[in-house]
Amino acid sequence: MAPQGTWKPGPFNTQYKEYERSARNNDYELLPSNSIDKANVACLVNPCNPTGDYLDLPELKQWISDNVLPGGYVLIDESMQPWHSPQFREHSLTTQREYVEDLYKSQGISVFVMHSWTKLWCCTGLRLGSVVCPTADHMRAIKKIQVPWSVNTVALAFLNAVVTDDVYLEKTWKMTPEWRQQTIDRLGKMFPDWEFHGRSFLSWIWVDTKSEQVAEKAVDLAKEAGVPVRSGRPGYNLPTFVRLAVREPAKVDVLINAWKAI
Repeated sequence: MAPQGTWKPGPFNTQYKEYERSARNNDYELLPSNSIDKANVACLVNPCNPTGDYLDLPELKQWISDNVLPGGYVLIDESMQPWHSPQFREHSLTTQREYVEDLYKSQGISVFVMHSWTKLWCCTGLRLGSVVCPTADHMRAIKKIQVPWSVNTVALAFLNAVVTDDVYLEKTWKMTPEWRQQTIDRLGKMFPDWEFHGRSFLSWIWVDTKSEQVAEKAVDLAKEAGVPVRSGRPGYNLPTFVRLAVREPAKVDVLINAWKAI
């Protein structure tokens, strides 16, 4: 479906690597994120996993204009975007139907918006997602090559139930920013040299410890305490960084106690 040629990631320091892996496996020429060249296929994870960077709609549209060739394909992964707020739909590219239609008609640029619907409801093992295509023809082309039974009935039944859980969503939108800032404040007092990255609504914190040795020890201590923290070394090649989830204060207490040994 997509035109062959060059592939480009979003403008951030790094991003989720599966799209890059797929591009490499399909013999695309990989352009760096800071390249001034436009690409045949571009992929932006927004909000960016793991860095926490986020482009608002005007910035996102400008990035597409600056980085995609006429006739190109754009994949926008908004899997973490529903954490934004109760108004998350208003900030999603899925609301920009007129813009997407005009872009396709005027420049032949096809915009696809992707979501994983298991992260928000903490059920990643179900593997359930969706893609909004620029036209019905694009949708039919994807369905033609879609793996049979790619979504099971259990996952669909789960999704049908959880989307009605307004209490869970309201608590998520209210508590995530609060718990996130509390965690940053506590860690900042312990480790004043550390830098904390990401928008306030996100469900994780991307931390630069400024030291490979410190980051490695932080990951090991957290694992021993039963509070997994991801290293930025595998895949991203950012060995001074760690990624930790936003959790309730009682669970953060366990992490804080473990990291007193750093």
